[in-house]
Amino acid sequence: MKRAILVLSILFFWSQSKAQGNEKQVLDKTAAVAIKAADTTNLGWKKTGTIVFLFNQSAFNNDWLGGGTSNVAGNIALNYDFNYKTEHTVWDNKIIVAYGLNKLKDQKTTKSDDRIEFTSLFGRKAGEGNWYYSWFLNFKTQMDSGFEPVAFTKISHFFSPAYLQSGPGMLWKKNDNLKVNIAPATSRIIYVHDHFTEFGPSFGVEQGDAIRFEFGAAVNAYYKLNLMENITMENILNVYSNYLDKPQNIDIDYQMNLVMKVNKYISANVAFQALYDDNATGAFQIKEVFGLGVNYGF
Repeated sequence: MKRAILVLSILFFWSQSKAQGNEKQVLDKTAAVAIKAADTTNLGWKKTGTIVFLFNQSAFNNDWLGGGTSNVAGNIALNYDFNYKTEHTVWDNKIIVAYGLNKLKDQKTTKSDDRIEFTSLFGRKAGEGNWYYSWFLNFKTQMDSGFEPVAFTKISHFFSPAYLQSGPGMLWKKNDNLKVNIAPATSRIIYVHDHFTEFGPSFGVEQGDAIRFEFGAAVNAYYKLNLMENITMENILNVYSNYLDKPQNIDIDYQMNLVMKVNKYISANVAFQALYDDNATGAFQIKEVFGLGVNYGF
């Protein structure tokens, strides 16, 4: 009788341990399926964009003794992302288009913003983790003519200058809001119409030429974060060093877009850009646009 009870006890504990093992395997498989399902929900195309119209205005009558000049300014901007993702591939694309005018009383109308920029970044998974083999392309130019502020002579216009960068590299991407691409073998072409180089260099292009070729290293970083509820900050950094000419003089292009939402359609917007290009001018070029915005998201 004792022997029978011992055998039954052993069989009971063995069946319990096996059942627990099977239950653990089921839970592990269920968790793995859930993780895979969560990953695949973000696959395919993801498209987001905003159109913003900014307006600034100041007015003073003839009896205002504090000084000031009446002015009005308007800016319109498009920021559009269309990204594609599979289990082993990412393809991120961004278009930024902005144009603005500023009118001071008794003065000519001038531009307050003018740019067209397209960036495409393709990545193929490099093992485990967040690293990808990558290839990027960046193109930027302007839409309208630019004038020297004092003499008001034309110094640029559409496609003059135009910048094209492209090259292979390595991409570290945590998500759509945080990524860094390192491209150590990047070619860059700067194009300017030859009538801007007739009497001297322009935007780094030598006198009499229309194209300047450069070869160097590029680092592109993107970081978008929520500072607090209804306040987002988008940071875009492009850094380039030309191996062929003064590689220590690094070109920098930093853009910051701050959006403070009032509601679905109204927001206060700040657009800041800092440029340093030793071939164009040996100093930082700073631009800042602030205004009340009407937004449309799609």
